[in-house]
Amino acid sequence: MITALINQIPVPKDIPLDLPLPEWILVVILIFSFLLHILFINLMVGGGVLTFWYELRGLKNKDYDTLAREIASTITVNKSLAVVLGVAPLLSINVLYTVYFYSANALTGAMWISIVPWVAVAFLVFYLHKYSWDRLADNKALHLGILSIGVFSFLMIPFIFLTNINLMLFPEKWAEVSGFFDALTLPNVFPRYFHFITACLAITGFFLAFWFGRKGYTMNENFKNLSKKTIKKQMLNLALAATGMQFIFGPLLFLTLPTQGVTWGLFWVIAGGVTVAVIVVWQLWKLLNDEKEIVGRRYVWLVVLFTVLVGFMGTGRHMYREDALKTHKQMMAERTATHWKDVQKAHEGLLMPEVETDEGPVSPGEALFNNNCAVCHAANNRLVGPPLTEVVPIYENNSEDLKKWIKEPGRKRMDYPPMAGFPNLTDQELTDISKYLLEEEWN
Repeated sequence: MITALINQIPVPKDIPLDLPLPEWILVVILIFSFLLHILFINLMVGGGVLTFWYELRGLKNKDYDTLAREIASTITVNKSLAVVLGVAPLLSINVLYTVYFYSANALTGAMWISIVPWVAVAFLVFYLHKYSWDRLADNKALHLGILSIGVFSFLMIPFIFLTNINLMLFPEKWAEVSGFFDALTLPNVFPRYFHFITACLAITGFFLAFWFGRKGYTMNENFKNLSKKTIKKQMLNLALAATGMQFIFGPLLFLTLPTQGVTWGLFWVIAGGVTVAVIVVWQLWKLLNDEKEIVGRRYVWLVVLFTVLVGFMGTGRHMYREDALKTHKQMMAERTATHWKDVQKAHEGLLMPEVETDEGPVSPGEALFNNNCAVCHAANNRLVGPPLTEVVPIYENNSEDLKKWIKEPGRKRMDYPPMAGFPNLTDQELTDISKYLLEEEWN
């Protein structure tokens, strides 16, 4: 079955490099660091949307303009933390899913690269918006225009990223995708994005209920009618409504995912997450109707529940990704193994054919070379490493440096991958190989 699929689906060859850490450690780093990163992404995007909404309402009610300014003051910190905390998951996914991640990036091309200027624009615009509040107090149209650019940038960055991550899960569609807009036609791009946006609003509303309701917060003197309880209720209403919307976009997202990644294990993880989400909605409702408590034990309990819920979501996301790509990974492993067998056969049969001589069997150095080095180095042809006609002259009359390089190599040329070392070879074996290389004619 897998061999038949290889002929129908574009299957790349894997990169023959070892992981820098055990795979399970990289998976833990990916899940944990991504959840931290996405938390501040949620606060960044949700904060931007709410700032725009309340500043717009502030055109008629100055209290809301003041509230918008208070929310805006949290955005610059959250976006900085989001960027810093995004390094670890980005590196982890690059290492664990190198071929899939870079294939998706290449297929979406310029739009993927545009994330960099989008981030730069978002940073600059939000700083401009923050520090021009008083100066543009009499020109709200311009101030809102500046903010709208920043909010649009915040909405575009995750949209592009989610489209790419989604494309990773559809290797069978890679041959049909010729750009970002083709990738948008895949079935679950928009459900995934709307699920993300509602999560941003839910988390931000929940956070701001704490931010404005904490004991250490002193109400801005510019507030005339809004109280802590009023703001708390507005933010908790937002969190409750957005969490409720997850019960619509969540199933829609699940139903539009490729079926090959759906397993019973994933089902039970999703069931656990749904159960926690129901409890979250119930506790949010109780907190919303608690007239006495602004931030207290119930809020702490909700923080714990939200953390567990996000843990279920992160685990389920990784389980689905692994199961969805499982067959394709097997195909890639088969193709990679076949490729290296073909390389070795071509090398042994064409590039360096055995020649019968009067000297009898091959020397120990030649035998060691054929067993350890020939798969990557040929006489006059480039394989994984450079041809011997380029390598050997570097070490002419210098067998000791050649032995050191074979045992513990590094990387000298950026157009070749780093060479794997041979610490298992004895000093005598290294001497035999270096002698064979330096005494043989490679022209």
